[in-house]
Amino acid sequence: MGSGKASEKANAKATEKPTAMTGARILWECLEREGVKTVFGYPGGAILPAYDALRYSSIRHILVRHEQGATHMADGYARATGEVGVAVATSGPGATNMVTGIATAMMDSSPIVCITGQVGSKLLGSDAFQETDITGVTLPITKHNYLVTRADEIAHAVREAMYVAKSGRPGPVLIDITKDAQQSTCELDWEGAAPKMRGYRPDLSPAKGEYEKALALIRHAKRPLILAGHGILVSGSEHEVKAFAELTCIPVALTLLGLGTLPASHFLNLGMMGMHGEAWVNKTIQEADLLLAFGMRFDDRVTGTLKTYAPNAKKIHIDIDPAEINKNVKVDVALVGDLRKILLELLPQVEPANHTDWIEHIRSLKGDSAVRDIQNLPDNGHLYAAHVINDLWHETRERDTIIVTDVGQHQMWEAQYYKHERSRSLITSGGLGTMGFALPAAIGAKVARPDADVWVIVGDGGFQMTMAELATIVQENLKVNIAIINNGYLGMVRQWQEFFYDRNYEATPLLNPNFAKLGEAYGIRSLVVQKRADVIPAVRAAHAHEGAVLIDFKVEQEDTVYPMVAAGAALNEMIRRPNPLVETAEDE
Repeated sequence: MGSGKASEKANAKATEKPTAMTGARILWECLEREGVKTVFGYPGGAILPAYDALRYSSIRHILVRHEQGATHMADGYARATGEVGVAVATSGPGATNMVTGIATAMMDSSPIVCITGQVGSKLLGSDAFQETDITGVTLPITKHNYLVTRADEIAHAVREAMYVAKSGRPGPVLIDITKDAQQSTCELDWEGAAPKMRGYRPDLSPAKGEYEKALALIRHAKRPLILAGHGILVSGSEHEVKAFAELTCIPVALTLLGLGTLPASHFLNLGMMGMHGEAWVNKTIQEADLLLAFGMRFDDRVTGTLKTYAPNAKKIHIDIDPAEINKNVKVDVALVGDLRKILLELLPQVEPANHTDWIEHIRSLKGDSAVRDIQNLPDNGHLYAAHVINDLWHETRERDTIIVTDVGQHQMWEAQYYKHERSRSLITSGGLGTMGFALPAAIGAKVARPDADVWVIVGDGGFQMTMAELATIVQENLKVNIAIINNGYLGMVRQWQEFFYDRNYEATPLLNPNFAKLGEAYGIRSLVVQKRADVIPAVRAAHAHEGAVLIDFKVEQEDTVYPMVAAGAALNEMIRRPNPLVETAEDE
C-alpha cells in the first residue's frame, strides 16, 4: 500500500512540530504515513474511538459484512500487489472472527496487519463484555502481535507491525489496542517510533562453501528439475528463475501457489506437481537426480509420503525461512536467504547446459494424455467444470485478469485448465485450504487493482460461507465477476467419500438456494448456464456489463479431479481416470 508520494508525504509530516492528538488519530496518521490507502473493517464498541477519528483521515474504509471477510479482503489486496493489507475489527467476537483469515495469511506468507479494539486496560482479565485475549488466541498464527495499552505506544506498534508483516518471510501481524489507549492523548513522535529491531535483521547470506556445493551438484546433474514455489513471487525473482532455467536447460514444475511465476506457455514449464498435479510431472520428480527447490516448503500435498519421495535425487533448497530447511525433506545443500539475491549470485557462476535427452524423456512420460492442452475440449452433452474453466481462460487470457479461487475441486480444475502467464494472476488459499476465501479476497484484489478483470471461481459450498459479501461488492460499486461451479455437493469431500468411504455421501449433498435470484436480490446481474454452448456467451455478457455479474454454472454432479495421490501414497502412485475417453472432458 506504499508509494513514492506516500514516502514524501511521510517525510514532510515527520518534520512538522509534534502535535498532541488522541491515540485513535495517531493510528490513522501512522497508517497514512506508511502508505495505507484502504482498510477493510467492521465497527464495534471497543474500536469506536478509532472509527470516530476516521473523519480526520483520507484512508478509504470498506465496510465488510463479516470480520472474516475483512481479513480475506486484506489478504487479497496483499496478494494482488505485494503490499500490506489492513483489516480492522472490534474486540471479542469481532476479533475472533478474524482468526481464520489470519491463519490463512500465515500459512501462505501473506503480509496483512489486523487492528482490533480491546476493552479498557483496567478491565483486562476481568471477563468484561466482549473481552477476549486475542493476542493469546492468535500467538501461533501471527508473525508477531501487540497488546497496546497506552496512546504513546501506538505509533511504534503500527510502524513495527508494517515492517514485520512485509519483511523476510511475509505474514500477518495483529495490533490489539485498548479503548482508553485510543481515547487518551499524546504527541506523535514519528521518528522515535521507527522500528529498531536488531535481532530481527539477521544476516542470512549463505556461506561461500554452500554456493560451491550447489554449483557442483548442478554441474554434474543429468536429470535436474526446478520446483518453483510461492517464494518466487514473494521475492520478485520471476526474471531470475526464468533466466536460470533457460541457461541451465532445467525443466520447471510448479506448486499451486507458484503458478504464474513462469509463463505456462514457456517450453520448460511442465505444469503443477503434487496431489492433483500432472501425472508426468510427479513421475519426473520421482526420476530426477537433482531437485532445486526455489521458495517452496515441501508440504505434504506436494511430496506424497516422504518415505519414497524423490529417492534418487540430491536436493538443493533455497528459502528465506531457516525453519523450513530440513523440516519435511532432508536436503543436501541449503541456501538460506532471499531467493532473488541468491539467484543473482548463482547466475554468473552457473555453467550453460543442455538436457535435451532428459526433456525428451519427460515428453515421453507425458505421452498423449494431455487433453488439457487441446484448445477445444470434447463436448459430449454434459457441462463439466473443465469446460467452464477452459472457456473462461480463452475469453480472459488477453486481458489483465486475476482469478481468485475458493478451495475444493474447482480450485484444482482451475490450476489444471487455466494457463497462467503472469505472476499474481492467481489468488487462492493454499496452506490452510480456506473455504469462503474467494469472494472476499476478490474484493480486496479488485480494490487493489481496479483496472484488472477480476473473476471469482468458487464452489457452491464455499460460496455460501461468505456470500454476504455480495453486499460489499454492491455498496462499493465493484466490477467483480463471480463464476459458481455448482455441482450440488461439497465436491472434494464427496470425491474422498467416493474413493475411500465406499460412496457413503454423508453430509456432502447440498440444498442450495437459487443463486441467480440471490444475486438479483443484491442488485447483481445474474445468469444461469447449463450447456457448454452457453459458457462463452455468458462470459462475454459479464465483460459487457458495467457492474458485477454472477453466473451459476450447473455442472456435472459426480465429476472427479484426476489424477489424485491418496494420503500415504507415493507421489507416482496416482489414482487415474478409469477411461479418459468415456463421458468426460478431462484427461488423466
